[in-house]
Amino acid sequence: MAYLYVNEKIKIPMQEINFRFARSSGPGGQKVNKANTKVHLVWSLDLSKSMDLILKDYLSMRLAKHLNDRGEIHIYSDQYRSQDRNKKDCLDKLKQLLSQASKTQKKRKKTKPKAAQKEKRLKEKKRRGEIKSLRKKVEH
Repeated sequence: MAYLYVNEKIKIPMQEINFRFARSSGPGGQKVNKANTKVHLVWSLDLSKSMDLILKDYLSMRLAKHLNDRGEIHIYSDQYRSQDRNKKDCLDKLKQLLSQASKTQKKRKKTKPKAAQKEKRLKEKKRRGEIKSLRKKVEH
């Protein structure tokens, strides 16, 4: 059985991924109106059995804008003149999308400004205030 390996947590069986083919737009010479080189990849996150529920929920939250109402991801490629290269391009796009979405974000460490930074900021504020006070009209 063939798999699409994304990372150590995600391994998708190729039978879960559906491909559709269509005629590609753009340049292609005499062959462009005959060959179905455009590739349309469809993969359902909701129906996938290749990962646990916790990971599925996390991915569905992170990929919300890429999922349709049925929980499917649609990816297109017509960059190349060859159907095989466009198919590989779609798989690469899916792999990249899933690897980016599966990365957990690091917690932000709260930091406080140093005393020297505070002092520098206050000095700069004072200097700017003095400059602005010189712009006022002089009373006689």
